[in-house]
Amino acid sequence: MIDRIRALLEQQPMISLDFNTITDDTNLYDAGLTSFATVQVMLALEEEFNIEFPEAMLTRRTFSSLANVADAVSLLTQRAA
Repeated sequence: MIDRIRALLEQQPMISLDFNTITDDTNLYDAGLTSFATVQVMLALEEEFNIEFPEAMLTRRTFSSLANVADAVSLLTQRAA
Protein backbone atom coordinates (compact mmCIF):
# COMPACT_ATOMS: atom_id res chain seq x y z
CA MET A 1 0.00 0.00 0.00
CA ILE A 2 2.75 2.46 0.93
CA ASP A 3 4.57 1.84 -2.36
CA ARG A 4 1.37 2.56 -4.30
CA ILE A 5 0.80 5.76 -2.33
CA ARG A 6 4.42 6.83 -2.77
CA ALA A 7 4.21 6.27 -6.54
CA LEU A 8 0.96 8.23 -6.74
CA LEU A 9 2.36 11.19 -4.81
CA GLU A 10 5.57 11.23 -6.83
CA GLN A 11 3.42 11.83 -9.93
CA GLN A 12 1.69 14.89 -8.48
CA PRO A 13 3.27 18.09 -9.86
CA MET A 14 2.12 20.20 -6.89
CA ILE A 15 3.99 18.00 -4.41
CA SER A 16 7.63 18.97 -4.50
CA LEU A 17 9.19 16.47 -2.12
CA ASP A 18 12.30 14.41 -2.73
CA PHE A 19 10.83 10.94 -2.31
CA ASN A 20 14.31 9.40 -2.62
CA THR A 21 15.09 10.71 0.87
CA ILE A 22 11.70 10.10 2.47
CA THR A 23 11.13 6.96 4.51
CA ASP A 24 7.71 5.65 5.45
CA ASP A 25 7.93 7.45 8.80
CA THR A 26 9.52 10.74 7.67
CA ASN A 27 7.48 13.74 8.75
CA LEU A 28 6.25 15.06 5.41
CA TYR A 29 5.66 18.55 6.79
CA ASP A 30 9.25 18.74 8.02
CA ALA A 31 10.27 17.59 4.53
CA GLY A 32 8.41 20.52 2.97
CA LEU A 33 4.80 19.43 2.47
CA THR A 34 2.58 22.53 2.47
CA SER A 35 -1.08 22.90 3.39
CA PHE A 36 -1.94 23.37 -0.27
CA ALA A 37 -0.01 20.23 -1.21
CA THR A 38 -1.84 18.33 1.54
CA VAL A 39 -5.13 19.11 -0.20
CA GLN A 40 -3.63 17.83 -3.46
CA VAL A 41 -2.53 14.64 -1.67
CA MET A 42 -6.01 14.13 -0.28
CA LEU A 43 -7.69 14.66 -3.65
CA ALA A 44 -5.27 12.32 -5.45
CA LEU A 45 -5.82 9.62 -2.84
CA GLU A 46 -9.60 9.98 -2.98
CA GLU A 47 -9.56 9.61 -6.74
CA GLU A 48 -7.06 6.74 -6.84
CA PHE A 49 -8.70 4.65 -4.12
CA ASN A 50 -12.33 5.74 -4.64
CA ILE A 51 -12.64 6.91 -1.05
CA GLU A 52 -13.63 10.09 0.74
CA PHE A 53 -11.80 11.39 3.79
CA PRO A 54 -14.30 12.27 6.53
CA GLU A 55 -13.84 15.59 8.28
CA ALA A 56 -12.54 13.84 11.42
CA MET A 57 -9.58 12.50 9.42
CA LEU A 58 -8.64 15.85 7.90
CA THR A 59 -5.86 16.46 10.38
CA ARG A 60 -2.18 17.20 10.12
CA ARG A 61 -1.44 13.85 11.78
CA THR A 62 -3.28 11.88 9.07
CA PHE A 63 -1.02 13.30 6.37
CA SER A 64 2.19 13.65 8.38
CA SER A 65 3.89 10.51 7.02
CA LEU A 66 3.46 7.90 4.33
CA ALA A 67 2.77 5.33 7.06
CA ASN A 68 -0.05 7.46 8.51
CA VAL A 69 -1.51 8.07 5.06
CA ALA A 70 -1.40 4.33 4.32
CA ASP A 71 -3.16 3.56 7.62
CA ALA A 72 -5.91 6.06 6.82
CA VAL A 73 -6.37 4.80 3.26
CA SER A 74 -6.45 1.19 4.47
CA LEU A 75 -9.12 2.04 7.01
CA LEU A 76 -11.24 3.91 4.48
CA THR A 77 -10.95 1.23 1.79
CA GLN A 78 -12.00 -1.42 4.34
CA ARG A 79 -15.04 0.67 5.27
CA ALA A 80 -15.96 1.05 1.61
CA ALA A 81 -15.78 -2.70 0.96
